[in-house]
Amino acid sequence: MPQKICLVTGATQGIGKVAAMTLAKQGAKVGIVCRNPDRAKDLADAGIDVFVADMSVQKDIRRVAGEIRGKYDRLDVLMNNAGAIFIERVLTADGHEATFATNHLAYFLLTELLLPMVSEAKAGRIVNVASNAHARGKIDFDDLMGERGYSGFPAYAQSKLANIMFTYELARRLPKHVTTNSLHPGVVATGFGRGEHTRWLKPLITIARPFFISAEKGAETQIYLATSPDVEGVSGKYFRKSREARSSRRSYDEAAQKRLWDISVDLTRERIG
Repeated sequence: MPQKICLVTGATQGIGKVAAMTLAKQGAKVGIVCRNPDRAKDLADAGIDVFVADMSVQKDIRRVAGEIRGKYDRLDVLMNNAGAIFIERVLTADGHEATFATNHLAYFLLTELLLPMVSEAKAGRIVNVASNAHARGKIDFDDLMGERGYSGFPAYAQSKLANIMFTYELARRLPKHVTTNSLHPGVVATGFGRGEHTRWLKPLITIARPFFISAEKGAETQIYLATSPDVEGVSGKYFRKSREARSSRRSYDEAAQKRLWDISVDLTRERIG
């Protein structure tokens, strides 16, 4: 990856951190977007650029995108990795349900803002980290924000399905020299699910932890999609274990993909007043 410029969101722990460190060790210039710069000190010490933003807040995403545009002249790889699950319904500063906002709208908005930079690369790649949890998801267009009834895992599954549908629709809209793919990293032993709104998950995670894979193993597929010549020119696909796989039947509904895109445009449009 010498001479390549890569950006990874959500990279202070787990698979995002492994991906960022691996790309840097392979010679790439790497930047990360994180919420807490104190947790990124070891990455900064390794020569990785640290950009600070709360990916659930659109004002932060717009600001950090401007900082990234000021730092780099292009992006060879944009890796949308930041994610969260909120067991209780929480609203962001924009008034959106936090799981959907962090896991989907952040991918959508940051990609839109940085796409001109990815297009400047000779063969730009956009990598969207999703999850097999999407298979249990359904896009509830009548209640995307869980106002009528909210449950943590269905909201998470919906957001991961949105990641894949976004990838498929984005692939049709990209210039030919830019590709995008999504992936399932596996069930990874990371700090995911230990936040303020997910403490009740800790006993379940403790029980299941022996069956989890390591962050190093979990990061392999996203690193593969960011670096491998095997997927040069491959776009609009879903991967597991570094191999192309089928996603859920719902994910291939092109009318739903377009509808989700149009709604996402509306939800991320800047409003004055």
